[in-house]
Amino acid sequence: MPPPRTRTKTLRHRLAELRGPEVQAKALDARALAALAANPGCRRRAILDGAGVDKGALASALGSPSVFGQSQFAFVRGNAFEAKVKADGGTELLRLAHEKLDRAAEPPTDARVPDLTAQGPQGRTARTELALREAATEAPGNWTLLDHPMLALDVAGSPAFLEPDAVVVHPDGSWTVVEIKSFPMLDGAADPSKVGAAARQSAVYVLALEQVAARLDPAPRVRHRILLVCPKDFSNLPTASAVDVRKQRAVTARQLDRLTRIEEIADTLPEGTCFSPELPAEELTEAVETVPAAYAPECLSACELAFHCRDRSRADGAVTSLGRPVRAELGGLTTVEDVLAAARGEAGDPDDPAVAALRRAAALRAEALSGARPEVAPCP
Repeated sequence: MPPPRTRTKTLRHRLAELRGPEVQAKALDARALAALAANPGCRRRAILDGAGVDKGALASALGSPSVFGQSQFAFVRGNAFEAKVKADGGTELLRLAHEKLDRAAEPPTDARVPDLTAQGPQGRTARTELALREAATEAPGNWTLLDHPMLALDVAGSPAFLEPDAVVVHPDGSWTVVEIKSFPMLDGAADPSKVGAAARQSAVYVLALEQVAARLDPAPRVRHRILLVCPKDFSNLPTASAVDVRKQRAVTARQLDRLTRIEEIADTLPEGTCFSPELPAEELTEAVETVPAAYAPECLSACELAFHCRDRSRADGAVTSLGRPVRAELGGLTTVEDVLAAARGEAGDPDDPAVAALRRAAALRAEALSGARPEVAPCP
């Protein structure tokens, strides 16, 4: 293996090399960012997302195509529902915001909907910040709706540009994130797992909005109850619920702070490392394996490379493929082979609680299968 790179380059140039020549960077959205924050120990995902690598195309090139992602039908249905919610200047959306979050305020009769058009993500981010500033200074006491604003959030030393469905500025100057989903609310409640995923995604937007608010004087309040808008029952009529995301925001902020900075990971890679899907599968596999992964079964619902990482984890006999709770219980035993050897009494420190528990479990299993009652040492 060639030695790690030593010559200095700008981070942007280095990340472009990792993507491959003339490969367009894939934007890091809030859904991917929430998944990245949920697994901060995965250096592989951190560098691939930081470099803007299309992990779906990469997984296909590696021979482990991903089934993760939204279907085309769901995508079209979601866009149609979002357009319905925002029709007529967002009248229905603002009505729901008033009803669910701010009944004490005046009803939204003549809300402002500023134009956020600008060149490139940096331009749209600046235009969004300007619109938020204007809402506080030029239209105090009024409702303002920002349709698809652009926010920036620093992630492991690399900027991520995020696009929430909407942000509402209340008459008191506070800000609320709006998340519009196509899954239904039945009798006022939605699938808890889907609501949880929406809350984690919205928490990323809240963090980004807080950074914008901190640059204003006085700093507006960013509300920690977001507005989740979904179809009502089995109709296409919108309904909404206020979702408290304080817990998700705190967890996401803590996990993002734990992420290894992108440049630190890039500096450990051999010179010439490239993750372009155009490369031969063997060369691409070698490049991917230069970055350690932290696979867990939860990755199957959050990462396009999950099947590839699962196959590698199983081939290495890593206990992480059994899940994080099992991994935590096994202490220093990192492979299935080590676990089985400890259970058989062939390896491991007998004073280790994990080893003692495994040997007791093995003895109890042998007793159950044989019908005999062997002598079993009590757990320490």
